[in-house]
Amino acid sequence: SLFIVGVDPISLGILKAPGDYGADIVVGEGQPLGNPMNFGGPLLGLFACRGEDRIIRQMPGRIIGLAHTLDGSERGFVMVLQTREQHIRRERATSNICSNEALCAVSAAIYLSLLGPRGLRELCESIMYRSHYAMKLLDDIHGVKAPLFNSPHFKEFTVNFDNSKFDVYHVHRELLRRGIHGGKIIKNEFPELGETALYCVTEVHSKSDIERLVLNIKSILEG
Repeated sequence: SLFIVGVDPISLGILKAPGDYGADIVVGEGQPLGNPMNFGGPLLGLFACRGEDRIIRQMPGRIIGLAHTLDGSERGFVMVLQTREQHIRRERATSNICSNEALCAVSAAIYLSLLGPRGLRELCESIMYRSHYAMKLLDDIHGVKAPLFNSPHFKEFTVNFDNSKFDVYHVHRELLRRGIHGGKIIKNEFPELGETALYCVTEVHSKSDIERLVLNIKSILEG
């Protein structure tokens, strides 16, 4: 059996790398890495594994490696393990990638190069500060519980309206009417959680954005 971990790549600026705690394969969504939201796509899938040949040869997508020229004076990126590729194995190839995904990968590489390790950590700390600031302000509203679970949170957290006089659909509709997206309602998928929505706060949300959300929820619940 294989130990597979799904991660938010941004969170790895402060969390331990999955390989350090024994993961064989790591997957994640690379959209947050310099690829802005664009009506649902394109998105960027991330897939990494241990340096074991039996796993690497079964990986989806093309594998690009760093190579040196014969005289060792220059470095370049090249396709490796080409026996997996479509131009050799045809319909039995494990390599499949489209131009739009390659463009997203280039954007992610540039984004991470510009950030660097220190910048990625600072970005993570900024997101955690903003999300926890939002949770505190929301939890202070009468009838609201945020988060619903007493566990560590990064940028996503649950907001519950069970103790208010309105259901989560009403709150969501009223927020939309005021130009604010009130998270993803998860009542249908998880009815045991009651009147609950999943909120997300990232580096694109300013302190004033968070305070505007809180003020509008207060206004809705008081109405």
